[in-house]
Amino acid sequence: MWLLRGLLDRVLLIAAVVAGGLVPGFIAQYRQRLGGRLDQARLDLEPWQKLADQQHHGDLGALVRYHLESSDPTFHAEGGVIASLADTVRQLQSAADALHSSLWQQVLYLARHADPALIRATYADWVPTFALSGEGLMFALVFALGVWLLFQGLWALLTWLAQARPGRRRYA
Repeated sequence: MWLLRGLLDRVLLIAAVVAGGLVPGFIAQYRQRLGGRLDQARLDLEPWQKLADQQHHGDLGALVRYHLESSDPTFHAEGGVIASLADTVRQLQSAADALHSSLWQQVLYLARHADPALIRATYADWVPTFALSGEGLMFALVFALGVWLLFQGLWALLTWLAQARPGRRRYA
């Protein structure tokens, strides 16, 4: 059993270092995909902003209110579309700003606020890259240490449970 534990221990530690080293590359590719969405949303909003510049002194909110106050159903619906597009740009910009921080903050941000569709799209086209930056290597080591400590704790718990099982014979 000791040999199996030692083998699992080392294989898991190596796999955790590799997995931890791949995280920064995945985040970079997620950030690029997010940036592409932000660029497209800005391009889609640009004609409306130009119209707001011409007709409402640059106030996009005033253009939206003007559309929403219209009795023409099509014109009114455009107001909702413009407002939704402006909100999308704000949300994407907020996410992009959050992902221009330290790797640790990026990981925490994505753990709490990641867009599931964007995660799936990034993963579908993901090209695994191992981070060789100081921060990336440190993340890989800390991640591996956490996984290794979890493994050690679970192994100890399972060993303790197996030894404490009623009806188990103990040989002196």
